[in-house]
Amino acid sequence: MKGEITLKETKGLQIPFMDDAKKSELKSAVEALLFASGEPLSIYELSNHLDEKSKTIELIIQEMMDAYEKVQTRGIKLISIKGKYQLVTKGENAEYIQKLLKKNKRQSLSQASIESLAIISYKQPITRIDIDEIRGVKSESALQRLIEKDLIKEVGRLEVPGRPILYGTTDEFLRQFDLRDLKDLPSLDLFGQDDDEVTSVENENNEKYYDVDEEKTINNLE
Repeated sequence: MKGEITLKETKGLQIPFMDDAKKSELKSAVEALLFASGEPLSIYELSNHLDEKSKTIELIIQEMMDAYEKVQTRGIKLISIKGKYQLVTKGENAEYIQKLLKKNKRQSLSQASIESLAIISYKQPITRIDIDEIRGVKSESALQRLIEKDLIKEVGRLEVPGRPILYGTTDEFLRQFDLRDLKDLPSLDLFGQDDDEVTSVENENNEKYYDVDEEKTINNLE
């Protein structure tokens, strides 16, 4: 929007015409809304709920993010996901949270699902047939598992005979991998591959599993 500053541009700026008491009140309110929501909220949504200007909320958010980064002993952090903001627990505390919640069953992804997710994340939008060709094996079960975990979704259909479904990643994928957007994915050059090449992988009969949970325990793309 014309005339609206971005969060990046707020660094070093001060909130105009606001005393410390009012600022503290706003920070408390923003924190409460983010906590209660459980889902990422945009600057517009926050400013609308608090009846404050977007510029003011942007500055408040920036100060809060800076504060969370400075205090390493806090168990939560404020992150940005595609222009929205969310309070999440730090990954190093996942073990304690899992004990608290007394999870009876580990949420996991098979090797096939991890391979399929990696291919989709770099090559999206992509069809199941293309994923199968890259992996060298069928991927239907893996894709269904990823959809159930809200890591991928249908993003359209390829305009060819049969109109096969195109798959892409979700905002939940970004949150799980602690990414702001897809541009934050590591370059394939780091793995000795270029953007037009994804190495085929062996089918390991789904014997290897990786944890997937809300505390960022997945690190497979690092």
